[in-house]
Amino acid sequence: MDRSWRAALLAFSILLACVFMAPIAVVAILSFGEGSYLKFPPSGFSLQWYARLIEDERWLASFYRSVQIGVLASALATVTGFFLAYSLARGTYSGKRLILSLTLLPMIVPGVITAIGLYYVSSQLRLTGNIVWIATCHAVTTLPIVVMILLGGLKTIDFNLERAAFSMGAGRLMTFRYILLPLLFPALLSSTLFSFLGSFDELVISMFLSGTTTVTLPVRIWNSLTLQVEPTIAAVSTFLVAITVLLLLIDGASKRRRRA
Repeated sequence: MDRSWRAALLAFSILLACVFMAPIAVVAILSFGEGSYLKFPPSGFSLQWYARLIEDERWLASFYRSVQIGVLASALATVTGFFLAYSLARGTYSGKRLILSLTLLPMIVPGVITAIGLYYVSSQLRLTGNIVWIATCHAVTTLPIVVMILLGGLKTIDFNLERAAFSMGAGRLMTFRYILLPLLFPALLSSTLFSFLGSFDELVISMFLSGTTTVTLPVRIWNSLTLQVEPTIAAVSTFLVAITVLLLLIDGASKRRRRA
């Protein structure tokens, strides 16, 4: 490929990235507007909507609730996903493809169908609005991401290292602590961060399961968009994007540090 084609490809990639980033940039600019309604470009710039976001107890409660659910969901998905991925990567039994296919079903089945099924089960068990149950349901939907990331990480680790540890008298717990965990840490961190983001940004399942007392931040945003569009929503959306970017930067920094 000559230089002209490389330059054209680079220019096209930059243009495509700008197109994808344009809506996010517009929302971020709107969040600093001083008007009482959304207008682009804004007539002036102010931090009043961020101040209102911090002062509003409803938004803060929804944020803390989303963090709680996200932490629980990521912990459940990461622990369960590790054992499942390890079994699929190291096991010698039959039916592994079927198990992997069933694990990936939440990524294939439309989210609204999954939400309806979970809502039916929740209503029968009277668990609608329960934070632990919502986190468990979020973990089900983020489990495929965790399993795929950990499977990729386990395939890069030579199983002979674990065999050598076993042959020298190390148990499974010691082998995991001193051999597997250090080598698999980047994949574990990535799976934890991505499962947290998947839970933190989940809307459809949260709408079905949250009820009136455990409204998460995405559900709060949706309700505000339905009832009243105000610039506070732009501030909240920008805040969510900032959290996502921060976690991705942490993940990238961890991988670069491990490579160095």
